Amino acid sequence: MINLQSLEAKLQIKINDPSIFERSFIHKSFVNENPGVIPNERLEFLGDAVLELATTSYLFKFFPDKPEGELTALRSALVRGRNLAKVSEEVGLGEFLILSKGEENSGGREKSYILANLCEAVIGAIYLDQGYQVAEKFIMDHIIKTLDDILANKDYIDAKTKLQEAAQEHEGITPEYKLVSESGPDHDKTFTMGVYLEDKLIASGNGTSKQKAEQHAAQKALELKGWDTD
Repeated sequence: MINLQSLEAKLQIKINDPSIFERSFIHKSFVNENPGVIPNERLEFLGDAVLELATTSYLFKFFPDKPEGELTALRSALVRGRNLAKVSEEVGLGEFLILSKGEENSGGREKSYILANLCEAVIGAIYLDQGYQVAEKFIMDHIIKTLDDILANKDYIDAKTKLQEAAQEHEGITPEYKLVSESGPDHDKTFTMGVYLEDKLIASGNGTSKQKAEQHAAQKALELKGWDTD
């Protein structure tokens, strides 16, 4: 179902088991139209753990004087959805996504949270097919390399904190977050949270938890208000 040669070229590896990688691109929406097909969520779970280990090990080694709190903030910036979505876009992973017709028509191939989850699933597939060292190299080449920009732009400060500081500085207002909607079964919900300034909805964001959706909404609000470069 996927162009194996094209994927190998993008990942710069020789794939041993194509079925692992095919599964990594199957979004859960596709399963609704194709019962019995297994989506990429288990690989996403595995990839998330591999990514956390690789980034934690790198930061621990190369920043021996930074305290735990700063290392945690840097790791969060490296593995946050916005950063992983950019990696998926740069590598070109989105073109291999296997989506339902409805998700395809709604622009699912460009949705940040889908691309972020996809990046983790592909890391999980690389780990299973190639081993930890190859997965770590992918993480170094595509994710750790963003650290210089993160440090320069102070992106290790989370979006909610940045928005609160900017809103208080520019408008003297503290942002508030409210649940806009939620969908999906209890074990697999997607939340939409809105961020408000004086009861005016500024932006909304999606995520697999309310906290992730709030961060997404805060980042969108920063960009819409032009405060993301402050």
